[in-house]
Amino acid sequence: MGFLGRLSGRIAALAVLVAACSGLLYAGAGKEGGRTPLPAVTIANGDKCVRDTEWMRRNHMTLLMHQRDDTMYQGVRGTDEALRNCIDCHASPKTGSVTGSDQAFCQGCHSYAAVSLDCWDCHNPKLAGAGQGAK
Repeated sequence: MGFLGRLSGRIAALAVLVAACSGLLYAGAGKEGGRTPLPAVTIANGDKCVRDTEWMRRNHMTLLMHQRDDTMYQGVRGTDEALRNCIDCHASPKTGSVTGSDQAFCQGCHSYAAVSLDCWDCHNPKLAGAGQGAK
């Protein structure tokens, strides 16, 4: 097969890919949340987050890493962006935790987005005073 044959094959494959992607985009257009249901998470306590919802969805990890660095390297604790404050507002009233099921605040969104949730390798996901070993 010559150069033109390979080129036309690639163009045909690209056209099929574009058509498939266009169909997927069209299928979800105009529907509230698309075809996949959004995770059902609630804010258990508090009436307002430290930032607006859209900003937090996109940037919360950067905020948490910045807060981590301030705490670890400069000893800054107790700010509004502290992980403990997130848990205090977002923990389930039933379990006192932000993990444990796909209805839990952190785990629900992270499962939905297929993103690893590794905060809890070191941190306690429960409200202060809830569960075993809490102080």
